[in-house]
Amino acid sequence: MSKIHMLYNNVITTPIAIIKHIALKRLIFTIFTLFGSLYAATLPSHAQEIKKILAFGDSLTAGYGLGPGEGFTDQLQRTLIDLGTNVEVANAGVSGDTSSGGLSRLEWVLASTPDVDLVILALGANDALRGIQPEITRKNIDEMVSILKNKEIPVLIAGMIAPPNLGPVYGEKFNTIYPDTAKKYEVPLYPFFLDGVAGFIELNQNDRIHPNIKGVKIITTKMAPSIINALN
Repeated sequence: MSKIHMLYNNVITTPIAIIKHIALKRLIFTIFTLFGSLYAATLPSHAQEIKKILAFGDSLTAGYGLGPGEGFTDQLQRTLIDLGTNVEVANAGVSGDTSSGGLSRLEWVLASTPDVDLVILALGANDALRGIQPEITRKNIDEMVSILKNKEIPVLIAGMIAPPNLGPVYGEKFNTIYPDTAKKYEVPLYPFFLDGVAGFIELNQNDRIHPNIKGVKIITTKMAPSIINALN
């Protein structure tokens, strides 16, 4: 082959090789981009963003008598994450708080905790233990839900049941507060915060009022589906 032919072949084939190389790189990039987009599209929305939950209550949400990581908010966060819901659960529980105390601090808590996706309203247990008139508790729960609705913050009401020693009349007036309020404002209701735990010695602390770590696990497991539905 003459030098002229060799030079001609090099001039022609070299640009072609470069073009093929560039095209191959673009093809590989396009394929990876496409697969990345398809994978992202298959992920559930809750895996792409963190939902912020505010547990607004008393000692039951504050984790009274429990160690770090054992309380309601910590266990609830782990339970929801295990179920595939990416969340952060903020603890806004105050031990001994009544519905009146909750109403007085709700606005401040909301102002200091922006961008909340869901509030779990769990107050009233201390009202019943102290024998506070159900009409007062009803008014306070109603006002708190009204505040949250006006701020367009989703809320899940976690109900409570009056101790039987207070009598059937008190119990009837108290126990209807939560379903009535949920119906009035069309918000979801978890009927009884201590469902599956109240009355079981092995699931409660020595005071037989506050759940132990096992009891809290049952509460968070049972409540989780209602919370996920409320978030969605």
